[in-house]
Amino acid sequence: MALAGIGFLLGAVVSLATSWVLVSRLERVGERFGLSEALLGIVAALAADAPEITASITALSQHEKAIGAGVVIGSNVFNLAALLGLGAVAAGFIALHRRVVLLGGAVGLWVAVLCMAAVEGVLSPVVSLGVALVAIIPYLVVLGVAGSRLELLPGPKRAKRWIISAVNEEELELEVAIRPTRGRPIDALVALGALVVVVAASIAMERGASTLGHHFHVADVVIGGIVLAAVTSLPNAVAAVHLARIGRGAAAFSTALNSNNFNVLAGLLIPGVILGLSTPSTPGTLTAAWYVGLTVLTLVLAYLGRGLGRRAGWSIIAGYVIFVVCLVGVS
Repeated sequence: MALAGIGFLLGAVVSLATSWVLVSRLERVGERFGLSEALLGIVAALAADAPEITASITALSQHEKAIGAGVVIGSNVFNLAALLGLGAVAAGFIALHRRVVLLGGAVGLWVAVLCMAAVEGVLSPVVSLGVALVAIIPYLVVLGVAGSRLELLPGPKRAKRWIISAVNEEELELEVAIRPTRGRPIDALVALGALVVVVAASIAMERGASTLGHHFHVADVVIGGIVLAAVTSLPNAVAAVHLARIGRGAAAFSTALNSNNFNVLAGLLIPGVILGLSTPSTPGTLTAAWYVGLTVLTLVLAYLGRGLGRRAGWSIIAGYVIFVVCLVGVS
């Protein structure tokens, strides 16, 4: 047990510390290739998700499917509370354009609903992944096409004008927060090395947590949905609170939603296609349903308030606390 504890703690520290290196270097590489601010934010979110995605895949490959699903979905619930709820409390108010809320929120909610459908067995992982990509791919294309070139995309002119306005507003919100220095070839090599370290450390962390949890008779869904979910999401949470406190909380909004989207895609649906998902269970249903519900609450509060204030932030945090209590209660 001592070895498992050391593996968990050491894996967590190394994984979380190295993920910062991975994020910063990948952002520099993206800057060298001329990625937009929005796409740079997605690159950063995907890199920061490396610990939870690796932990989930490791658990699924070890036939601990409840832990694997719990890491991903629990991380997404935690992200909403820590990145947006705590960020709003720390900042006092996070101002958001309504178009940004609708554009990113529509994709985020789409992915959340499909995540629940996959967990419940309503749709297979293959179908869920395919339907999720129907929204994700156009979203990435829109974010990657700059300025007036969006007019060249097919579709109604009115819809394209609305999308152009939403993308421009998101670019303005993200520009100051994440514009990195131009990268060099060495940054790509450092990022690759950091990725290897993050993956190895995250595997050790997941194995240690699983061993400790089983020794102390802790339910798999609690190990994944609460313990590993919170630990692996800490880098995103710290960064989001920092951004909110310096007046760039809008960047945390996009980061939170994009992080959740890629958690589901890379940490649950793609591995689920290959390795399968766990059979529906009460804790799994609760976790997935809470993810959808807290996403809806966050988006409604952000849209109606044209941002998130302290009261909205505390409401989101309270939603997460209730989730933890309920999950422990049904496990």
